[in-house]
This record gives sequence, structure tokens and C-alpha cells, in this order.
Amino acid sequence: MKRFYKLATAEQAGDGGAIVRLDGRVLKTPAKAEMRLPTLALAEAIAVEWQAQQDEIRPQSMPLMQLAATTIDRVMTDPSFARSDVLRYGETDLLSYRADEPAALAERQAAEWQPLLDWFRDRYDVQMNVTSGIIAVAQPAELKPLLERVCAGLDAWQLTALHSATTNAGSVVIGLALLDGHLDAEAAHRAALLDELHQVERWGEDAEAAARRTGLLADLRATAQFLALLRERN
Repeated sequence: MKRFYKLATAEQAGDGGAIVRLDGRVLKTPAKAEMRLPTLALAEAIAVEWQAQQDEIRPQSMPLMQLAATTIDRVMTDPSFARSDVLRYGETDLLSYRADEPAALAERQAAEWQPLLDWFRDRYDVQMNVTSGIIAVAQPAELKPLLERVCAGLDAWQLTALHSATTNAGSVVIGLALLDGHLDAEAAHRAALLDELHQVERWGEDAEAAARRTGLLADLRATAQFLALLRERN
């Protein structure tokens, strides 16, 4: 799509939220809903994304806009898809599946992943189970109702962020750690890609895999920024 506006601006709205304007017109989501944002800080950051567009508008270069649009068009309409994905990742969490070998990788997983599971246990009072090899492991019966309560306690904006972090990282523990501020984007990225990074150190880099890792880090950084902007009250 060609750029059709000159100036993107943000302003507070009468309901205590905020809006973005393109040449004075209120920005709308892909589903044509008015984009009402919970904080001026988020609106200002989205306006910056729009202002940075060149002759062609590239939605993939506006991750905050995409997260906000997902919140309004999808999560506010029907949050069940986000909740079900979070619960599903809880049952097959990346951190619960460890390598048998090589020993160096198994030791690294234990050293870097177990502290995250310990944090989860201390924070949510549920000890997740761990296995090695390809054998599936059942999680405690209390995990599902816990995650249901956690999701129910989030507003649509926070749920969008948790869903994004969890699905990108392959781990609800990493997603919740990012949501709580226990991990930053870089630490979440390292934990999510521990196995792959171990292989890179051992066998060398692959350009396609490197590009995918860079994209994942950008997504996690955007989610962390989204969360930070949500906390900046008007």
C-alpha cells in the first residue's frame, strides 16, 4: 500500500485512553474498528511507527501497531483462542523437555532452564515436571486451572502480550517471566533458543536460521516494549 498521509500524531481521548491520527483522521484497525489505546505512551509509539513509513507502508515494520490491532480485532472480540494457546503451551512447555545428550547441552539446559522453572514454582506455587529424550511428560493437574486463572486476571492488552511471548518462545514459563518483568527480551530469546544456540556454537552459523533468530528477538523486544508502554499511565 502506498503511503497516503503526511503526518502521524497521537493525542489523549476523552475516555481517558488515546488515539492516533493520520492527517487528522483517527487510525483504524484492519477490521475498521477505531484504534482506542489504553495509554498515550503506546499511541505515541504507534504514531512513530506510522511516521517512519516510507513511500510503501510495510505492516511488518510496525510490530506495536500489529499487537494493538490483534488486541482490538481479535482478543477483545474472542479471547478464547489466546487462552487456549497459552494452556496448550503449558502442557508441552519447552523448558520441561531436556536432552539426554550431548552432556554439555543437558548441563546447559539444567543450568539455564531450571532456575526459570524454580521461579515459576515460587511465583505460582506449581512445580512443573521435567523429562528427557522424546518421552512426553504429564504436567500437574493444578497447572491448567492455574493458567486459566492467570489468563482470566489479565486485560485484553496483557493477554495479547502473553500470547505473543508464549507462542514465539514456545514456553508459557518464558512468556509469564517476560510479562512479570523477570526476564527481558534478550534473556527470553536466549532461553527460548538455547538448543539452537548450542548447536551454532558447536557447528557454526546458518544464514536462514540466523535470520529467523533475529526475527524472533525483534518480536520479543516488541512485546516487551508493548508491555512497558501499557504500564505508562496517562
